Amino acid sequence: MRSELVYLAGLKIENRFLLSATVMRVARLLHVNSNRTEDTLNRVFTDVAGGGYVDTRLPEIGPPPPIDDLVVPLA
Repeated sequence: MRSELVYLAGLKIENRFLLSATVMRVARLLHVNSNRTEDTLNRVFTDVAGGGYVDTRLPEIGPPPPIDDLVVPLA
């Protein structure tokens, strides 16, 4: 059953990394200790497949550090 939910959620958020990050973040926010984690995840995947939590974006990529800072001098 969950594989169908993951597939349907993947149609809304095609980037797998972004999908997993979104589901983990939302599951942490919505999970209540008295409920099963599996039920919370199913609910989150259903919400994502229905169009909720889809307005997420990838973070901006910063420039890499200069290579001179990474070089270790040999003694």
